Amino acid sequence: MKKVTVVGMGYVGIVTAIVLAHVGCEVICLDTDTSKIKQLKKKQLPIFEPGLEAALHTYGDKLSFTSDPQRALTAAEMIVITVGTPSLPNGNADLESLRTLASEIGKYAAHPDFIAAIKSTVPPGTSQKMKAWIQQAQTAQVAFSIASTPEFLREGSALHDAFNGDRIIIGAEDERTADAIKRLYEPLDRPLFTTDLNSAELIKYASNAFLASKISFINEMARLVEKVGGNIEDVATGMGMDDRIGHQFLQAGVGYGGSCFPKDITALLHLASEHDVQLTTVEAAKRANELQMDYFINKVKTVMSPLTGKQVAVLGLSFKPNTDDMRKAPSITVIEAMLEEKATVIGYDPAAAVNARLIFQDRIAYATSIEEALQGSDVALILTEWTDIKKVSPQQFHQLLNDPIVIDGRNCFSMGEMKATGVQYYPIGKR
Repeated sequence: MKKVTVVGMGYVGIVTAIVLAHVGCEVICLDTDTSKIKQLKKKQLPIFEPGLEAALHTYGDKLSFTSDPQRALTAAEMIVITVGTPSLPNGNADLESLRTLASEIGKYAAHPDFIAAIKSTVPPGTSQKMKAWIQQAQTAQVAFSIASTPEFLREGSALHDAFNGDRIIIGAEDERTADAIKRLYEPLDRPLFTTDLNSAELIKYASNAFLASKISFINEMARLVEKVGGNIEDVATGMGMDDRIGHQFLQAGVGYGGSCFPKDITALLHLASEHDVQLTTVEAAKRANELQMDYFINKVKTVMSPLTGKQVAVLGLSFKPNTDDMRKAPSITVIEAMLEEKATVIGYDPAAAVNARLIFQDRIAYATSIEEALQGSDVALILTEWTDIKKVSPQQFHQLLNDPIVIDGRNCFSMGEMKATGVQYYPIGKR
């Protein structure tokens, strides 16, 4: 398989295109956003992702970019679908982009036995729907098969994950399709697991729901620690030493956000509701995350009461470090709460300031450095554990803030060092 088209040039699509170029494919990258395509043609990224721009230059001779579906789809042996599936008001995944794409595939895809592989996160049963939509739109009887190859990339380390992932899941409707995709990804030397379409689709939802549950669990333990005493980081370390539990996703904080966990959990709960199944654990994880953000906001209100007229420095705006993604970022919820209390907000983020401006516009100020954000502020809120934020010294907080008060939603600093310098320090899950 040599000619592959990747549809959708977001985080997943660009990284997937680079991986396919690496394994020897000629890759056409399709997106309806012409400005994004123009950027990519110049080897400029429309997103922030470590290492991705260098990879784009490395594999550029095997990548072409277009907004023309006919050019992209006609000769494709495999069409990898990475279009967005945002949440509808009822919580279900919005499949409209897939429907639109299906009509274009039906109209233009002409390679005999081509494979349409859905990498987008979609509810079980979507692959079969996609096949029916394509068949309905076909103007010629071209045989094809459908597959589900869910992605497990983490923003901020997407390129590393693509080449070093724990597994590659292949959901296929027949053995021929599964074998073709196996051969495609074999050069990556990663574990390959083949299953049916519905199971592959559910693996992604179940994985994200489980990881979100781990985060919510440790955050609940952190709230308990603040009442009874102890150190949540020690609790998490001791728990994680058990191989059955592991260390990952046991970092207490202000709560999870981003483009995946909130959306996927909502979609999973909607799917279960449609089938009269109650996912009590998943429901609890969602509610616990909401409570954690409320808990953090109430902590700020208690420490800083009254907030009216005070300047709040928010360090970290993206939902996690090493990305510019602001989707469902905890900073949005926290900043809105601060503004509601009539505080003024100045935000700092090394990558997400542009996206933050799209959300808050001129309702907050934007600092170009940590020092600028801290200077003259009454409190610093740590919401993203960027490396440059973690390097701020207790002395800097003490010198730059009007009152040396730091409320840390990511446990970036040593309580002992902060208190020894005279900083009033409020971490998560430590007393």
